[in-house]
Amino acid sequence: MRDEDNKLRPVLRIDFPPGDRLGRGKIMLLELIRETGSISAAGRAMDMSYRRAWLLVDALNRMFKEPSVESQRGGKQGGGAAVTAFGEMLIQRFRAMEAKACAAINDDLDWLEAVRDRPAVSMETATRHE
Repeated sequence: MRDEDNKLRPVLRIDFPPGDRLGRGKIMLLELIRETGSISAAGRAMDMSYRRAWLLVDALNRMFKEPSVESQRGGKQGGGAAVTAFGEMLIQRFRAMEAKACAAINDDLDWLEAVRDRPAVSMETATRHE
């Protein structure tokens, strides 16, 4: 097991009353749509169905005054999706907020790391990760 896999890390989530949320999952989906040009491919990369990915994109597009993703129906070009300029800004701002939050509580994370109880790794688990 790599040290990074076992490191404490905060998770940022912004709640938008009455019930919408913005977190790393939706941001990761946007990043994968940017990479793949496809909602379905981005969903597959996150082990989710096209329907689930589409519902998350729809939720993102309804949360803000501007859409985060624009999609094109299938046809000769086969459809696709693109992250909008607003979506790009949303990704950048969210990632910046994550970095600020981590920096702000870094000393506390170090303290938690120093005082946490780590269970002993069994021989079976240790050999499985070699």
